[in-house]
Amino acid sequence: MPRQPYHVAVDRVDFEALVGGDIRSLARAISQVESAGAGTGELLERIWAARGAELGAPSHVVGLTGPPGSGKSTMADALTSLWRSDGRRVAVLAVDPNSPFTGGAILGDRVRMQRHALDAGVFIRSMGARGHLGGVSLATRGAVRLLDALGWEMVVVETVGVGQSELEICEIADSVVVVTTPGTGDGIQVLKAGITEIADIFAVNKADMPGLDRVVRELRDMIRLSASRAQWKPPVVPATAAEGPEGVRALAEAIDRHRLQMQESGELAQRMVRRLRDEVVEIVALRARSFAREQLAGQGLGLPAAEARRADPEAAADLLLERFRQQGSNIGQQGAVTAAPRRDR
Repeated sequence: MPRQPYHVAVDRVDFEALVGGDIRSLARAISQVESAGAGTGELLERIWAARGAELGAPSHVVGLTGPPGSGKSTMADALTSLWRSDGRRVAVLAVDPNSPFTGGAILGDRVRMQRHALDAGVFIRSMGARGHLGGVSLATRGAVRLLDALGWEMVVVETVGVGQSELEICEIADSVVVVTTPGTGDGIQVLKAGITEIADIFAVNKADMPGLDRVVRELRDMIRLSASRAQWKPPVVPATAAEGPEGVRALAEAIDRHRLQMQESGELAQRMVRRLRDEVVEIVALRARSFAREQLAGQGLGLPAAEARRADPEAAADLLLERFRQQGSNIGQQGAVTAAPRRDR
C-alpha cells in the first residue's frame, strides 16, 4: 500500500541517533510529525523493529489540565524534577494555543523549565493545539506514540486550559490530573466546566493559600455525588508546586498508585486500546476531510455556481463519502485492515 504524503519519512530523520537517545534527533522527528499533520508512518515501525527484545513497560502518560493560572506548568516542572531524582526519563508536551500569524506554539512552558535544558533525561516540547477545542492535536497523539516507542518512562501532556474544551485529554492520557487552586472559586469552575468526570486525580495546587480546606471539601463532595467508579475513586491531593519536588511528592505517589491500580484491573490495557481506536478515527476523519476538499476544489461534484443556494449539502456529502468508500475499497483489495500489536503490554 503506498504511503500517504503526510506520513513521516524515515530519510528525513537521523534514525540511528534517534534510537540512541539523541534529543535533537527526537526534536526533529516530532517536528516531522507536526508538519506531516498525522501519523508517524514507517518511522514508528522501524523503531519497534530496532528495539526488539529491549521493549520495557509502556510510557505512563499523565495529562495535566485545569483552569489557566492554576500552576500546571510549575507542577509539570516540579514533577519532572521528582521523577528525574528517581531515575525516570521525562518528556513534557506543553500544548499551547497557536499563533494566528505563524501557526507556531507559544513557548512559555519551555521558558519556565529552562533548568532542565541540559538534562538528557528530560525532553520538553511546546506543541500547538492546531484548532482542536480539546487542546490536544492529532500531532500530539503521534508524538506520544513516538515517545512510547523510544522508551520514555513518563510523558506529561499539559493542555491549554480552557475549561469545558479540555475533555480530549482523557483520550490520550493514562492518568488525568485536574489542577485547581483555592481562593479563586476554581472548585466551582471545575464543577461548571463538567470535567470532573475525566479526572483520575484532583490536585489542589498553591495549597499554602487561604481556602484550601473549602476547595478540598467541595471536590470530595462532588466525587461522592458523581457516578461511582467500580475500582478507583479520584483522590483530592493538596500540592504546592512552587516548593519543588517535595511540594508534589504526594501527587506523584497518587499518580503511581493509579498506574498500579490500572495495571492490576486491566484498565490500562483498555485505555490503550481506546486510545488507538480514537486515533484511528481521527486519522480517517482527516483523510476524508482532505479527500472532500480535493474533490470540491476540482469541482468534482459538477455544481454550477447558480445552483449553490438551492443545493443539498447532505446529498453532496453522501456522494463524496461514497467516492471515498470506493477509493478505500480499491485499496482494501490488497488485504484486510488490521492493527497488529506492537509490543507485549
